[in-house]
Amino acid sequence: MILCVIDNKEVVRYGELSRAVSGITNTMLATSLKELEADGLVERTQYDEMPVRVEYNLTDKAKSLIPILLQLKKWGEDNL
Repeated sequence: MILCVIDNKEVVRYGELSRAVSGITNTMLATSLKELEADGLVERTQYDEMPVRVEYNLTDKAKSLIPILLQLKKWGEDNL
């Protein structure tokens, strides 16, 4: 779900993600973003501003995964 939200908006801030992914806690979102970044699927850009601004976008690796996720979604809708 996180990858799909970022894919739809291209660049997303943490607050936008938190509102867009219903039912996720702040702890789970932060942990998931760190894991996605460690796996090379999400890039995190921090700007030296006050307050600090952080943006997330998909890497090319993640962009290649989106069509597969959409096919899985379609299969689930058709078969479940």
